[in-house]
Amino acid sequence: MNETAGVRLTVRAAEKRDAGRGIARLPEPARKRLGLLSGDTVRIDGERSAVAKVWPGGPDAQDGSVLIDADTRANAGVKVGDSVTVRPVDVVDADRVVFTAPARLADVDVSREIVERALARDLRDRPISRGEAVHVERLGGLRFVVAGTTPEGTVRVTAGTDVAVEYEDRGARVDDRSGGTGGGRTDPGSDGGGHTAPPGTDGRPAGEGSRAGGRSRGGDAGPPEEHTAGATYEDIGGLDEELELVRETIELPLSEPEVFTRLGIDPPKGVLLYGPPGTGKTLIARAVANEVDATFITVDGPEIMSKYKGESEERLREVFDRAGEQSPAIVFFDEIDSIAGKRDDGGDVENRVVGQLLSLMDGLDARGDVIVIGATNRVDSLDPALRRGGRFDREIEIGVPGEAGRRQILDVHTRRMPLADDVDLDRIASRTHGFVGADIEGLTQEAAMTALRRARADDARALAEVTVTRTDFEAAHAAIEPSAMREYVAEQPTTDFDDVGGLEEAKEKLERAVSWPLTYGPLFDAANADPPTGVLLHGPPGTGKTLLARAIAGESGVNFIQVAGPELLDRYVGESEKAVRDLFDRARQAAPVIVFFDEIDAIATDRDSAGGGDSGVGERVVSQLLTELDRASDNPNLVVLAATNRRSAIDPALLRPGRLETHVEVPDPDRDARRAVFAVHTREKPVADDVDLDRLAEETDGYSGAEIAAVCREAAMTAIERVADEHGEAANDHADEVAITGEDFEAAIASVAASQL
Repeated sequence: MNETAGVRLTVRAAEKRDAGRGIARLPEPARKRLGLLSGDTVRIDGERSAVAKVWPGGPDAQDGSVLIDADTRANAGVKVGDSVTVRPVDVVDADRVVFTAPARLADVDVSREIVERALARDLRDRPISRGEAVHVERLGGLRFVVAGTTPEGTVRVTAGTDVAVEYEDRGARVDDRSGGTGGGRTDPGSDGGGHTAPPGTDGRPAGEGSRAGGRSRGGDAGPPEEHTAGATYEDIGGLDEELELVRETIELPLSEPEVFTRLGIDPPKGVLLYGPPGTGKTLIARAVANEVDATFITVDGPEIMSKYKGESEERLREVFDRAGEQSPAIVFFDEIDSIAGKRDDGGDVENRVVGQLLSLMDGLDARGDVIVIGATNRVDSLDPALRRGGRFDREIEIGVPGEAGRRQILDVHTRRMPLADDVDLDRIASRTHGFVGADIEGLTQEAAMTALRRARADDARALAEVTVTRTDFEAAHAAIEPSAMREYVAEQPTTDFDDVGGLEEAKEKLERAVSWPLTYGPLFDAANADPPTGVLLHGPPGTGKTLLARAIAGESGVNFIQVAGPELLDRYVGESEKAVRDLFDRARQAAPVIVFFDEIDAIATDRDSAGGGDSGVGERVVSQLLTELDRASDNPNLVVLAATNRRSAIDPALLRPGRLETHVEVPDPDRDARRAVFAVHTREKPVADDVDLDRLAEETDGYSGAEIAAVCREAAMTAIERVADEHGEAANDHADEVAITGEDFEAAIASVAASQL
């Protein structure tokens, strides 16, 4: 294949599953223009050159773009958004490839042969050339540089290639292109992206600055600078829009400050990332810093604080001084709320630290050489003075991912996992409602550990060839719950409508109000119709209101939060309202979700008829509930269910359209319904042939569903008592003799009186 003029394309981040594989995905027009087939090799020319294998572009491959991963971008000396020239290149099979490994690998108790085999396996069929760097996740994400190939030029690693590893000299980096030291700078102890080397190597303390990025200053003199393998754009799933906002706030001021000068404005000085824990705030900061050519300084909030007066402020000044000396730089404050809380709520030290931080951000150079990133999951606790233009210019919410986002995150965490054929990642993504990125990572780790435990009992061959199966993921899913919901009793009920006898009309209304908006979202959009915000289940005690709520959650397959009304009440002023706000905040994070208020009349009584003995807490809780229900009306994935047997006692404002607008009566069961309830409660019991459910339904006129369940329990207890009396201590050996007879049910009916009689 001869070299051609090539085509000019814009660099985009690779698909999540392509990270570290040396793949360039081309859109169809560019592939046809270059006359390429899948598996051909191209050269990508930026500040330097890199080679990659061509694959067809997926849905993310826009015309005029090329999707390449962080290693390939670093080798080519480009970043996302840059333009490159892509052209075909000849490739031959390699007889021998020599890699330079990090010096610290020599200190690890892993033989050179194991490293060489891992490299040969992971790089098989991948095109490479001298001077390129690759990261191997199976070897802890360590960086290897191609020191030489036989023959020279662009080669492909095959099963017959002899792969050799040489260890890099300590204290110096090999310039694989020019023979001298590498261009740019990498601080000792850092792998180039803000991640420091393990303690005990030659690393400096965590938090020291490190040069991040894949481009060296000064053109193409020197090899690509070392950067971390663990924080790239391909490692971030489900946050494409948020990542783009962060990039434009941070990359433009660092790479093209003259644009802001031309516009006559100052570049942004800071960006605040906020959202629930585990959604990827810290990961985004590290990935952006890793992709741009800037020093990355991490500051953990508590490290700044000191008991000595003035020392906390001095530490902050030192951080910004170091950032100025090593500019362009990014200063990242993780958990910034720990040092920048509201001054009205803090003590003298906290107030002085906030004041110092405000002064330092105001004093940042207008050229944009230093940018501050803050991350917090308690954005409302930050001092308001920080949240204005000129300090944190942009606030970006990093929220809980949707189904498509969860699918991307699963791609990230399973791309090196040996999955069995029965694993359906789409199905897993659809069943992990409310899971943040950290939860999904925990899910995949637990699934892998389950597979490992399963294989340990087998021989060594089975352990070496273990795969992660669908059963492993199902076991892991049962053990992992959404982190955003752990403060509440959140679950995915296994109860469904088959467990509810009768109540067909109530089931139908519930399905229309709850399941339809979740299942037929496009139809609601087409009709420009808003689904009901809330549903009130009302009826006498024991008719199955709570069971219906759990059943509709089980039918819908969404998260379910059950809240007993009195749990929200607190004797301290403002705490009850705060509990309501927190509940709905957590529910929004875990959407789609059903929030079920059992006995809602306990907290939402009519304000006009409420007494004055509660210091107004009842009125404030009702007002807060009204506010939250109005906000919930904008979120079709948050449904509020409530149950009461005293509908007349509830404040009328809660019952109007737009709030608890759908009222579903759950009446006492009629004869057919009682027959269905008996069928539910006896279908797994050892019922004798003489039991006539139709006759039992006739004899229990006026009984509620709960009382029929009590009759079935009492009948079972009578049968158990009969066997226990007959066999005494040996009764457990005669469990197969337990049978519930018609007489047992007659006795149970006589002992369980209907509440309506």
